[in-house]
Amino acid sequence: MTSDVKAAEARPSLKAILASDLPASLVVFLVALPLCMGIALASGAPIMAGLIAGVVGGLVVGFLGGVPLLVSGPAAGLAVMVFGFIQQLGFAVTCAAVAAAGLVQVALGGLKVARSALAISPAVIHGMLAGIGILIVLGQVHIVLGGSPQSNAWNNIRELPGQILNLHGAATLLGLMTLGILIAWGFLPNGRLKKVPGPLVAVLGGTVVAAVMNADVARVQLAADALSAIKLPSLPEGSMWGAFAVAVFSLALVASAESLLSAVATDKLHTGPRANLDRELLAQGVANTVSGLLGGLPITGVIVRSAANINAGAKTRWSAIMHAVWMLAFITLLGSLAAYVPLTVLAGLLVHVGLKLVNLAHIRELRHRGELPVYLITVAGVVGINLLAGIGLGLGAAILRLLWQLGQVRVEIHADKGVHQVCISGALTFVGVPKLSTALAKIPSGAKVEVDVAVNTLDHSGFEALESWADTHRKTGGSVRMEPLEDVWTRRSARAALATGPAASSPSSPVHHVSTLSPGGVQ
Repeated sequence: MTSDVKAAEARPSLKAILASDLPASLVVFLVALPLCMGIALASGAPIMAGLIAGVVGGLVVGFLGGVPLLVSGPAAGLAVMVFGFIQQLGFAVTCAAVAAAGLVQVALGGLKVARSALAISPAVIHGMLAGIGILIVLGQVHIVLGGSPQSNAWNNIRELPGQILNLHGAATLLGLMTLGILIAWGFLPNGRLKKVPGPLVAVLGGTVVAAVMNADVARVQLAADALSAIKLPSLPEGSMWGAFAVAVFSLALVASAESLLSAVATDKLHTGPRANLDRELLAQGVANTVSGLLGGLPITGVIVRSAANINAGAKTRWSAIMHAVWMLAFITLLGSLAAYVPLTVLAGLLVHVGLKLVNLAHIRELRHRGELPVYLITVAGVVGINLLAGIGLGLGAAILRLLWQLGQVRVEIHADKGVHQVCISGALTFVGVPKLSTALAKIPSGAKVEVDVAVNTLDHSGFEALESWADTHRKTGGSVRMEPLEDVWTRRSARAALATGPAASSPSSPVHHVSTLSPGGVQ
């Protein structure tokens, strides 16, 4: 990034802000407001906690963040986790865990390890989000139908038939209407009407219909005085410290991963200043600490709001900052209007959000790349056990898949006129050494052997196993014709240089399908 670009991003003109960022901030505000309230509902937290997180995320990350067009606030991806912690620790202690998780993020940002979080398999991340989406749908559909969510996924599934047979009139109608509007909005052709945020239309529509019907349904409850709604955090007592530590590091890990992935995705949506991930992680940590201290939900960068921000024409970080200002103004001046919003309408919004977290495009891509089993294992773990177990199972499955791939060496041996021709292909690593040794052991002593090394991955263990066998075979009277493996390593360096610079190897050099790394490495 040039110094001129940096200066333009840091000091935008007032005219540019009014022309692009002001209108975009209003769009983001209208998208974020119902989502902040809905995510608080799904988290089992006070509605104000979601609004506080929205304000803090916009202001703190807006000013300090390393991704100017990223919009931060409470995210559906953390709702299920927060719900569990509130049930286990209570809301005040959960807020303390949010604040402490922010400090962990600040430390990670200071250590400049942000990019290492991107090493987590996308199949695990998408599986985690899909599992969370399923849990949100299973819980919130009970509210849409006029009932109450159960304690876990299995109970929600078991109670669903009874809930369907015992609908609650107006509440069910409003929830289903909200969900119907959101689904229909996605099929509208691009035009002026499509530019109006679907969540705003659905929530306003449901609220107006509830008012006209004079429906007797549960509604949002906000304190008349915004300051009085702030709940200070408290530290755990007695045996709760272990669960508190788990909450802190779990929130820090998942919030960091989601924020950084959203930052990378946001970079792909525009051509402006590129992301500074370490600065972004530090800013997210500061925001979470402030949010936790003020009684707010955990904060992450959110790709849906960020995409709305960019599509609305935002050019600088001032759009995200101003959207938080509008939200703060709503809380302090117009908060009483929220009392007209039925909870079943917010639940309909959340069901739609949950459904979108199960992304069919991601499933097709992962199936094409052979990573669908990792995705499904993660989803099953998140839904069937809990979020942390799902992530752990997904990471374990990803590692096992990697080991399985590293062991996919193919050894083909053909005897032709007294010469044993050996073709070694695939990945020759420490995992595949036993298979290689078993195949080579079948070659009789004293035989003439020609070896073609056509692997796409070769580590030090494979290197040594092949060299050792060739040495032993020659000592027992046989002959081995094989390209020196040292040349394989040398050619790897030459190919790497060719990929990064103008230098090229000699045209007369033979071409082999060989790709190597340092011992234990993976290409």
